[in-house]
Amino acid sequence: MRKVVVSMNVTLDGFMAGPDGELDWHFNYWNDEMAEAAAEQLSKADTILLGRITYRAMALYWPYQAVNLSFARQDIAYADMMNSYKKVVFSRTLAHLGWQNSRVVNGGLKKEVQRLKKEKGKNIIIFGSGSIVSALIKSDLIDEYQLWVHPVLLGSGKPLFKNSKNKIQLNLFHQEKFSSGVTVYFYKPARMTMFAK
Repeated sequence: MRKVVVSMNVTLDGFMAGPDGELDWHFNYWNDEMAEAAAEQLSKADTILLGRITYRAMALYWPYQAVNLSFARQDIAYADMMNSYKKVVFSRTLAHLGWQNSRVVNGGLKKEVQRLKKEKGKNIIIFGSGSIVSALIKSDLIDEYQLWVHPVLLGSGKPLFKNSKNKIQLNLFHQEKFSSGVTVYFYKPARMTMFAK
């Protein structure tokens, strides 16, 4: 069965974005060794799960990078993967998807992800899309977390783990440290138990 992998940039205080969705806090830490690790990670997948907001941002960026002469040449393989992989977008409002290999699912997230996991193929990866991650946590459908922890404190923002009625116990099985100060922690869920009401 295929794995569902969450790959997320987070701050030391647990935010995946600033209060208004800002991501600028992680750009200064990104370097070539991180780009290489991210490309290796993505090469183990062939399907990307996205929510509406993350889809719109990525669809405006990735299709143009392969022909952008100022785009780092060592990142072209990453851009090619982003563009060629299957993208499943969960949205009740998006009707037209212009990014190649994208399709919209307007309901039934749990059933769709269960179906995708049973298909043959590589990993299914999630970038951003906090609402999708929250829903999959509740359904116990996430097999691995790859948390790129940046040495930044925002104080407020959009937390990765929020509104969960489940206790999530994670087992650390690997970590990678980068010269920028970022560490990627690889976790697998141990179990989920409902909090007593």
